[in-house]
Amino acid sequence: MDILTTLKKQAEQVEVFNLKNEKTTVEFEANQLKSCSVTQAKGTAVRVIRRGRLGFSATTDPTSVDKLVANVLESADYGDQTSFSFADPKPAVPVKTYDNTISELPIDRLVEIGKEILDQIVPVDPNVRCNLSLARGLVSTNIRNQKGLDVSTQTSPFMLSIKLDRMEENDILIRYDQFGATVWEEDYLAFARRLAEQIKLASILTTIKPGRMPVLFSPAGAQALIMPLGEALNGKEVYKGTSPIKDKIDEKLFDEKITLLDDGTMDGCFGSTSYDDEGVPHCRNVLVEKGVLKSFIYDLKTAAQAETESTGNAVRSLFTQPDVSFGNFILQPGQTPLKDIIASIDEGILVESLLGLGMGNTISGAFSNPLDLAFKIEKGEIVGRVKDLSIAGSIYDLLKDVAAISQEAQWNYNFFYPPYIYAPYVLIPEMNVAGKS
Repeated sequence: MDILTTLKKQAEQVEVFNLKNEKTTVEFEANQLKSCSVTQAKGTAVRVIRRGRLGFSATTDPTSVDKLVANVLESADYGDQTSFSFADPKPAVPVKTYDNTISELPIDRLVEIGKEILDQIVPVDPNVRCNLSLARGLVSTNIRNQKGLDVSTQTSPFMLSIKLDRMEENDILIRYDQFGATVWEEDYLAFARRLAEQIKLASILTTIKPGRMPVLFSPAGAQALIMPLGEALNGKEVYKGTSPIKDKIDEKLFDEKITLLDDGTMDGCFGSTSYDDEGVPHCRNVLVEKGVLKSFIYDLKTAAQAETESTGNAVRSLFTQPDVSFGNFILQPGQTPLKDIIASIDEGILVESLLGLGMGNTISGAFSNPLDLAFKIEKGEIVGRVKDLSIAGSIYDLLKDVAAISQEAQWNYNFFYPPYIYAPYVLIPEMNVAGKS
């Protein structure tokens, strides 16, 4: 039975989404190889609009097509009233997201890569324990609908995730980091070298007097500034009225050094494919340009609610309906070399990570967090790690005055929202840093 053909006779609109996912994973625990596994999953999800109501159902059982059809029609009987239409067929920009170098990586090569990463980190401090996960996969999707849409995507994700900890008397250091790509990157050890350098610096403990001072956010630390903007720029929050910038299009909200993009067309990036998960072409969306708010992101449903066009920002899993999310969320790098930014600071701190990030009412832009990992900058040099400090502020105030943004930038992969962030170092000229005197 062809699901699309069958349902076209019983509903005004039909969308069929097929997903296939193959994944090979290698795990290291406490610096030692722990396990290897291979998983495969595939399934079909269907949406219909029938008598103006939206229905949804999904299955991983290829023998239950009749039940899937019955379930989605029954779901539509009780579904939400909706006014949007499924995607029209449109051409998309070709995006390179598949590399057989990744999809064909054997398990023994993944084990070798894991050992290479540990060899970069463990010799720096034998007391460090690393838990490391390496995964390579192949993800294929196909979307068809009653309008003649028939589009497919194929990606080959390669992800390295690491947690390291060092327990010493009166000191605990815990670090997380990740690396990912869908096209093979030869320099996959760069993130391990970065972690090794942080471990070296973290072994030197120093102090700083609390007060107002320059704060330099690393690309990872800058998530404290970027995450609330990700929520505020989401068209779903704009429609609900919860975005603090919902009615500020074409207003200058931030320093002119701030330009924010959503770009799902970048080759080799996790948030990239030619089409989003509703079959709308991905594109490059300018959200904030030189401090001026330009646009928001939408999927088909929220675009209809806002009486605008989808920006190609629908994301879904097999058993969830599409929702609004970013492709690749980018804070555009600046013109200043990082070494020059650090050299300009007489006394301040470099923030690598914060505790409690993503908790609370983040969309408001206000935050108050203890620092997880931070370093003291003194007379233009990073001199050591500082502890027991916290910072607070509002991103809508802090980003109105940015002292510098670095040329250097790096990717961050999050359990939070947005999931894929590309960010540089961001220097705020003055913030309140609280802690023990």
